[in-house]
Amino acid sequence: MAENTSTQIAELNRKVDTILEYVNQQRLKSQMVDDLVADASIIGKDVYDSTVRALDDHEVVLDPDELRELGIRFAQNVHHFNTLLDTLASTMDLLRDMGPIINEVIIDGTKKLHEFEQKGYFGFIRESGKIVDNIVTHYEVEDVRMLADNIVAILDTVQNLTQPDMLKAVDNAVRVFSSLEMDNIPQYSIFRVMREMNKPEMKKALGFFMTFMKNLSQHNINQ
Repeated sequence: MAENTSTQIAELNRKVDTILEYVNQQRLKSQMVDDLVADASIIGKDVYDSTVRALDDHEVVLDPDELRELGIRFAQNVHHFNTLLDTLASTMDLLRDMGPIINEVIIDGTKKLHEFEQKGYFGFIRESGKIVDNIVTHYEVEDVRMLADNIVAILDTVQNLTQPDMLKAVDNAVRVFSSLEMDNIPQYSIFRVMREMNKPEMKKALGFFMTFMKNLSQHNINQ
C-alpha cells in the first residue's frame, strides 16, 4: 500500500513539474511577445515621427477623407492589383525565357555590324553624305522641283539606255573611241572622202545615220 502511494505521489510530482514547465514556457513566450510588441511600438513610433517630419519638411498635407477614399478604392481594386501582379510575373518569366534568345540576337547583330564595317558599308554611307551635301550646295530648290517634275522621263531614258543592245552599242563606241590615236588622225581630201563613201561599210553607216534621223524626225512629229 505504501509503495503504491509513493508511486502515485511520484507520478503526481511529475505531472506537476510538467505543468510548471508548460506554465513557465508560456510565461516566457508571453514575455517575448510583450517585448516584441514594445519594440514594434518603439519602431512604429519612430517611423511615424520620421514620416511626419518628412511630410512637414516637404509641406505635404494629408487629408483623412482622401486617405479613406484611397483605402476604399484600393480595397475595391484588389482584384485588379492581383491581375496586374500576375501579368508582371508572367512578363518577367517571359523576359527570363527570352533572355538567351535576345542575347543571341544582340551577338548576331553585333557580328553583322562588324562585318558591314569591315566591308566598308559605313564608310560608303559617310562618303555618300558628301554627295547630298554637294547637291544641296550646287543646286537650288527650283532645280530639285524641276527634277521631280521630269523624274519619270529621266527614268524612262535611263531604262532605255540600260537595254542590252543599247549598252552593247555604247560599249562598242567607247572601245572604238579609246582605240583611236588622237595625235595620229589621217587627213581626208574631198576625193578620198568620195572614194570612202563607195565602200560597203560607209554605205551601211550612212544608211544607219539616215534611218536614225528619219525615225527621230517622225517620232518628234508624232509627239
